[in-house]
Amino acid sequence: MAASYPPSIDELEGIAKELRRKVLRMIFVAGSGHQGGSLSEIEILASLYFRVLRIDPQNPGWASRDRFILSKSHACPGLYAVLAQKGFFLEDELDTFRKINSRLQGHAHIKTPGVEMSGGSLGQGLSFGLGCALSARIDSDSYHTYVLLGDGECDEGQIWEGAMAAAHYGLDNLTVIVDRNRIQNDRFTDEVMKLEPFADKWKAFGWNVLKTDGHDFASLINAFDSARKHPNQPTVIIADTVKGKGISFMENNPAFHASPPTEEDYNKAMLELE
Repeated sequence: MAASYPPSIDELEGIAKELRRKVLRMIFVAGSGHQGGSLSEIEILASLYFRVLRIDPQNPGWASRDRFILSKSHACPGLYAVLAQKGFFLEDELDTFRKINSRLQGHAHIKTPGVEMSGGSLGQGLSFGLGCALSARIDSDSYHTYVLLGDGECDEGQIWEGAMAAAHYGLDNLTVIVDRNRIQNDRFTDEVMKLEPFADKWKAFGWNVLKTDGHDFASLINAFDSARKHPNQPTVIIADTVKGKGISFMENNPAFHASPPTEEDYNKAMLELE
């Protein structure tokens, strides 16, 4: 049976499973890529692209489109999967991930349809999103800007410079989502740099702060709706997630931050996603 539009919560669950299969296949075929953070962000991306963002895959450069910035750009397999599913490019192109001359490199690039910012160095996405939100205000345009941060990249000082500026300008057309999976590279975030009290830090910078289960579609969609309606302040949604979500042996395991699956791992993972 064809999915309804906008898709129901049950249909979104099916979409999330399909996106995870795409992510794993991309990374397995390429023999490299960041699967842990790509899997933890799936419900966030599916909520945005199937229920929240005003976009047109047939016209990616539409001036009044909502902007989505993937600051944790190493997790681009998740973004590529959702862009292909939405029709920004053909799904066959996913098999070119990380290949020479491919549009789908290991960090997102603006040559890819639907990608707003070339990524790489962590900590830069909020500043870019701040610029988009300011531009919308100057141009009296109605689009909303969304920025997805990793919790590990919140170690970067540039994040907090952007947070201070966004609150100063009262950018209520800017929403940040933090993928709070508590793992960065090869360790847990608290072993690298303690972030707590995390919500209080954002509040102290002048932000409207929401917390949600980053794998619960209803909670995420409600949070996005609240953020868009909140006046006079930017909003941050702290989304509690699980690194490697959906694959039992990858969940909450730092070893799968950037290690591609072996053939055995891949086959086991795909069985779990049937």
